[in-house]
Amino acid sequence: MGDPNVEELSQRVIQARRRAIEEKKQRLKQALEELDELEKSRKESEKPRRVSESDPEARVMMQSDGGFAPSYNVQISTEASNKIIVAVGVTQEGTDYNQLADGIDRVKANTGTRPDQMVVDGGFVKNENIETAAAQGVDLFAPVAETDPEGSLRRRGIRPEFYPDKFRYDEAANTFRCPAEKTLTLRRTHDREGRIDYHYRAERADCAACPFRSQCCPKTSPRWVVRKEDSETVKAFRAKMETEQAKQIYRRRAEVAEFPNAWIKEKLGLRQFRLRGVGKVGLEAIWACLTYNIQQWIRISWRPKFAAAA
Repeated sequence: MGDPNVEELSQRVIQARRRAIEEKKQRLKQALEELDELEKSRKESEKPRRVSESDPEARVMMQSDGGFAPSYNVQISTEASNKIIVAVGVTQEGTDYNQLADGIDRVKANTGTRPDQMVVDGGFVKNENIETAAAQGVDLFAPVAETDPEGSLRRRGIRPEFYPDKFRYDEAANTFRCPAEKTLTLRRTHDREGRIDYHYRAERADCAACPFRSQCCPKTSPRWVVRKEDSETVKAFRAKMETEQAKQIYRRRAEVAEFPNAWIKEKLGLRQFRLRGVGKVGLEAIWACLTYNIQQWIRISWRPKFAAAA
């Protein structure tokens, strides 16, 4: 006659295995559904996207070591005076470009008012965010985005003697003159958020007969150049960030923004989420930030007592 305790244990093991199999099937089903949604939303020019079988709601993102892994993008907003976290959010997007407006809304929801100033790193810098912050009365401080136009020009096989800065702009005629003295006329405009791009192109016949074609437009003929005109808001932001006062304010960003991240990782040991799904990960992030805030409150409360005792 069998041992009833052993039989009961065996049944529990069988049921646990069945549950594990069903949960894995459910995750695989959800992963396929998430992948289908991503494929529907992606542009033709984009590379195929991947989802994680263990956590379908996670997205493959670049890690600090240069590798890639299923991850979530945690957004933490910290006030500068005491380094207290005032807002936290979790997103599936791998970049910060589209997170500024949501960050402002979270701060307002938690504190009852929009921040007077926001200091962010270069990952948030795009004209749309500059316009959004200004429209909401937020004084934004961030590094001015640097572009590498020469890299694109080199890939197109264009020689330095025929870079856009060698083309002369005639403001009265709204045309460009190339180094070979041919005219490029305005063909189209592209109205972007906070900027207008003006596209000028040469005549096809002029480029076809030009002795400098192999140096000027070997891969794309006829030659074209783009004149970019920022909005007044973006121009004002760029001018502000050139001032010494703005640079000094921005220098504090790392001290304020990185402190809670380092504390949560080192003191609380949260280097990897233990839960799955954007909702549960959001709760885990909130609990970590609440714990951090309580610890900072204790530190701030006891600081005067330690100073008095000393």
